[in-house]
Amino acid sequence: MKRKLICKHLLMAWVALPALTFLLGVPTHAQRTNDAPPGMGEKDGPFGGVTSHGPTTFGGKTDPSNKPAVSSFPGEIHGVTRYPNGLAMPGAKVLILNADADVDRTIVSGSDGTFVFKNLRPGEYQVTATKDGFALSPVSKVELAYGKIATVDVHLGPSLAVSPANPNPSQYRLQPVNLRVAPARPEADEPASATSSAVVESAKPLTAAVEPIPSAVAEELDAMRKRIDELETALKARVASEPAAETHAVVAGPQDAQAPATPKLAPGQYLATGGTATYFKGDTDIPDHPAGWAPFSYADWSWMNAAGRNHDSPWSTKYFTPEFRADVNFMDSLNHPIDDTMGGSTESFRTNEWQLEQLSLGGDIRIGHVRGRILTMFGEFATTTPRNDGSTARGQWDLRTMYRYISEGWGGYSFDNVGHGLNIDAGIFVSYIGLFSYYNFDNWTYQPSYVSSNTPWFFNGLRIQYFPTAKLKIEPWIINGWQSYARTNSKPGLGGQIMWRPKPYFALVFNNYGMGTDVLGNPAVSRIHTDDSLEFREYNQPDKFLDMAAMSFTADAGCQYGGGQNCFNDKNGGFKTSFLGWMAYQRLQFKHDTYGLTFGGGYMNNPGRYLTLLQPINGADAISGSPYFTENPGDKAHMYDATITADYMPSQWLTFRGEVGYRHSDVPYFSGHGGITPPGGNNGFPNQYACSNGAASGVTSSGSIAADLTAIENVCGPLTGNAGTKSIWFPDLRREQTVFTLAIMTRF
Repeated sequence: MKRKLICKHLLMAWVALPALTFLLGVPTHAQRTNDAPPGMGEKDGPFGGVTSHGPTTFGGKTDPSNKPAVSSFPGEIHGVTRYPNGLAMPGAKVLILNADADVDRTIVSGSDGTFVFKNLRPGEYQVTATKDGFALSPVSKVELAYGKIATVDVHLGPSLAVSPANPNPSQYRLQPVNLRVAPARPEADEPASATSSAVVESAKPLTAAVEPIPSAVAEELDAMRKRIDELETALKARVASEPAAETHAVVAGPQDAQAPATPKLAPGQYLATGGTATYFKGDTDIPDHPAGWAPFSYADWSWMNAAGRNHDSPWSTKYFTPEFRADVNFMDSLNHPIDDTMGGSTESFRTNEWQLEQLSLGGDIRIGHVRGRILTMFGEFATTTPRNDGSTARGQWDLRTMYRYISEGWGGYSFDNVGHGLNIDAGIFVSYIGLFSYYNFDNWTYQPSYVSSNTPWFFNGLRIQYFPTAKLKIEPWIINGWQSYARTNSKPGLGGQIMWRPKPYFALVFNNYGMGTDVLGNPAVSRIHTDDSLEFREYNQPDKFLDMAAMSFTADAGCQYGGGQNCFNDKNGGFKTSFLGWMAYQRLQFKHDTYGLTFGGGYMNNPGRYLTLLQPINGADAISGSPYFTENPGDKAHMYDATITADYMPSQWLTFRGEVGYRHSDVPYFSGHGGITPPGGNNGFPNQYACSNGAASGVTSSGSIAADLTAIENVCGPLTGNAGTKSIWFPDLRREQTVFTLAIMTRF
């Protein structure tokens, strides 16, 4: 009793401390930021009154007097891609590289030639640019300090049309006089002319000691310049008089060199990367919308729980962004079950062993408006996730085996001319209910609280994502049911999400589900559920030792009704079957996000156990059920937990995690020292009581073990007395569990 009281006080401390941090953080935040963290206000992004590159002059050149010097988020590199003559060049592919900071990115400059690389760690970066028809730009080296904004202009090389390898006069672009070289060297027996000597001398740097040019030479140079101007004027007139289809290159004068002419686009055509017209939008890298138009792209959200920390992909290509994940853990339960098996969790399965929890390979595919995603699922998740789906018992084709190695698999189409985007996708999606991501690498903790553990990890069906603004998403779902590959009964499930991120440091998400009839064997029961979360970044100072602090809070409420179940009471011959729960976490990050610390926990009140995970006692799953932990209406479950998590994150693609978690239940629920496996191993009948010799008794649960004892004893022998090997076997279930976890997780 004393230990239980201490644990309750610890849980209250986990809740009170984030709340206190939140209350103290709000006024501090407001004083320092005027309603927005420094450098992250509305006017600092693409939706502000100025562009993200600051005030500009003609041609996109930055006014250095107004260049921002400090940012409150990780460093940025701003720049402009330019033609050889200095004019801004749109649609150039800009590459940035820093092997020490794990950065290898590619973007395309906008219609004004501007580009921005965000979320960069300090160090030396190499920047270059390419565009079809022009030579590769020289590599520019940029030194970036943390929280600073560096600027660089990237000048591409001369048009390849004027290369010496293509000397066609109609394609020759004249160069300014001061860039031309001297005439060819005269033969050995021919004296050099005064003209050639003068031109050679004029190419040398001028100093105070240079003698004045003789008047005769000056007159000859003036005559040459006039003749060059006449030739250029004549050549311009010739090019202008030719039909547009026959024009190969635009001839520019010394001061007004222009970009290659843009072809005229017919209806339905796009400008391809190579500068030609195409009907296939996937052939172009030129953005259709300004920076910040894409939903939620106006800010960096990597600070959030479940968002992941990756800023770029080293493998990304124009059409495919690969993804690889590996998650390996070592857990130690202080209950020390003899079968090394833990239950009642979505992340904790085996103790005192190294186990591969997840190995996934896949990625995102996009070709024009067509898009899709595939991510495989190997490791423990491939078994532990499908076992919680009871819908596969209805009908044929063994859907559990069919889908078990697919974590995500869907395809769809994107309409970018409807609001800020409209996506229609169909397949298997990661669920949004529960706040935490399906993947531990993306989360603040390894083992989430009950509110997240007992809600879905995937949906199978159709989703429609509509973005009326860049800060709001409305997403209806038409799905088979509550984490189900198929319909458990005759009705599908309906649901949806509203996600609103009004500020770079604040996000709200509302998830709702209804109509689904998800109780196996009772098609009259319907389920409704709401799951709502907020996340708030209280502190953001990247140049400080403590560089980020954020908190999250989630509340869940749901119930089942019909078929003898009620949402609010036990009246009218029915049982109250409802779900109430919450969880709260506080996250701290240190030394440029190299270290992380998270503490928090949650509580669940579930009279009816309809969302309480079933332990794998004797191999039990959602289809078989278990007589040792029934999930009938009226069976109660009240549980709470707390965790402390420490992360070491030397790279955006790697996390070393250590965690200690305490979990409590008011009914025996967690694996004790005796384990949850019958003697000799699973007997193949998890829905029956087992004898102490491991044999199945043939007796299933009536809802009460006491009422079933007589029938069990007739087969296994009496519970007490000299019954030899025919007494009854019971799993060792405890009310408490403390687990230490060490995990190594990668994602790239």
